[in-house]
Amino acid sequence: MSKFELKLPQMGESVAEATLTNWLKEVGDTIEMDEAVFEIATDKVDSEVPSEVDGVLVEKRFDVDDVIKVGEVVAVIQIEGEVELATEDSSEDDVKEEVSVEAPARELETQMASVKESVSAPVPDYSSSERFYSPLVKNIAKEENVSMDELEAIAGTGKEGRVTKNDIMAYLENRSNGSQTKEEAQPRPEAKPEKADAPAAPKETVADKPKESKIHVGAGDEVIPLTRMGKLIAHHMIESVSTSAHVQSFVEVDVTNVVNWRNKVKNAFQQREGEKLTFTPIFMEAVAMALKKYPLMNISLDGDKVIKKKNINLGMAAALPDGNLIVPVIKNADQLNLVGMAKTVNDLAERARNNKLKPDEVKDGTYTVTNVGSFGSVFGTPIINQPQVGILALGAIRKLPSVIETDQGEYIGIRSKMYLSHSYDHRVVNGALGGMFVKAVADYLEAWDINREI
Repeated sequence: MSKFELKLPQMGESVAEATLTNWLKEVGDTIEMDEAVFEIATDKVDSEVPSEVDGVLVEKRFDVDDVIKVGEVVAVIQIEGEVELATEDSSEDDVKEEVSVEAPARELETQMASVKESVSAPVPDYSSSERFYSPLVKNIAKEENVSMDELEAIAGTGKEGRVTKNDIMAYLENRSNGSQTKEEAQPRPEAKPEKADAPAAPKETVADKPKESKIHVGAGDEVIPLTRMGKLIAHHMIESVSTSAHVQSFVEVDVTNVVNWRNKVKNAFQQREGEKLTFTPIFMEAVAMALKKYPLMNISLDGDKVIKKKNINLGMAAALPDGNLIVPVIKNADQLNLVGMAKTVNDLAERARNNKLKPDEVKDGTYTVTNVGSFGSVFGTPIINQPQVGILALGAIRKLPSVIETDQGEYIGIRSKMYLSHSYDHRVVNGALGGMFVKAVADYLEAWDINREI
């Protein structure tokens, strides 16, 4: 009989581990090739891991919320013969176990002792914190019995002050060496002043803020808990608003030539390429060209330093079936022709809807575009996707009466128009740059060649 070890696959160059969030199959279930067996999560995306063979699930190596390293065996699948559960031993195993029994017995005693400790110890509820912690940090804290107060007191060195794996590991090392105890890690009250007539105001911490809901839930009201992704989005949006000085510029653009050209070539394009030609790749091309013209929009701010990005990586906000948003990234967008842009846009959008994106495909964006017009909005004021400094919202394309200037005079005609809404970080992008950039996008679209070959 043959068994197949299903391992955690490589999910991207920068991803070394993930958290198991859900088992989709139970021991004894029949599994077909390419059928999802379990779900995993990183700080960026959730993914399903499919089976590479047909067979029966006979062993689970990890539980929900366990952190798994890339390449570790997560499940064992029986792929031929009668099913033999991994918990049962063959006759050869029995012979091997008779040779050495003491070592497994000692190991079992150690495991039982650790289980008793974990059962008796209270499990901290890290979800009650208003501070964001990744699944990896939460699992390390849970395994090492780090209290909520200790975790809240750890200074984070990650993005926006988040506690990283290195932060919590350094804390644990200091604690084990005796240089930092639980008592020292807990927030200490401010020292009382010597003079009674000059009281010191207590410093407010996140842990001190009230957790009780002030919203009345009436009879018949439905309480819907936020999803994991919903919590991440909420946290990122609040952090962005509190970090960047948001300013908006709006430009109306005549896209009649773009609309007419697309209507003329879309059927031939689909027959030749097997892909639909939407407006999105056209707009992405225009944004990429504008970023090449104004590279100081393709930057990030790190303290008092401006980091000018070499690559133009366009984030493309995509709506998910559950109502959440995810932003896959088109890497080196300025190097793609329109055919390549269309294929990349369609591929990322399709895999985003089906939860098939890899972690590396939603990182390293340098500028973001969101299409609010797909929901009928004329324009919007999008929130910047940190650590970027700008985001462009595409409004709905509408047919409107417009004044048309010609050599023979002016007249009223029907034109296809839309609004471009540009939000940018006023800490580093002044009104002139923000306005010129969005105007460059508009100029590129208005000058579209109706006879362009594709």
